[in-house]
Amino acid sequence: MVSQPSTDPAVFHATLREQFEVFLDEYRTALHDSLNGLTEEQARRSLVPSKTTLLGLVKHATFVEQVWFDEAVTCRPRSEIGIPGTPDESFDLHEDDTIASAQDAYRRTWAASRRATAELTLDDVVRGNRRGPLPLRWVYLHVLRELTQHCGHADILREQILAGSGEATAHQASST
Repeated sequence: MVSQPSTDPAVFHATLREQFEVFLDEYRTALHDSLNGLTEEQARRSLVPSKTTLLGLVKHATFVEQVWFDEAVTCRPRSEIGIPGTPDESFDLHEDDTIASAQDAYRRTWAASRRATAELTLDDVVRGNRRGPLPLRWVYLHVLRELTQHCGHADILREQILAGSGEATAHQASST
């Protein structure tokens, strides 16, 4: 069964910032775990005309976090951070990309995101995004939107991959 910390009654009465953090972590974990139990070939399998693969989704989520919690907060350019110039490029898979390397990079990025925002309030304005100055509250909401959308993509791709290997029924039962 998939853990949903956001349904813990303590979260219902937590501060808005704490609620954002719980929801972010819940979706981060879901996307991260979408690769669990797959082979490297399955994680790289392309099932749609775009560059979207399960491994690519986790790489893209890492990029999203770096754009919003590094570039936007610290004002460092993407070239200095070491990330692609465009969202589309963040889905590109390289020979050395593996499930383990993508999951590790994503977990390290979560920790960096937390550190970057630890001293900020939701009303603080971040100035490093191309859209211009934005309140941190908007950044949290935007990243939540991105992660929920990509978790949906991951669910569908994983279901298709597992259906091809005869494992879909077991996965569906465990996630309800």
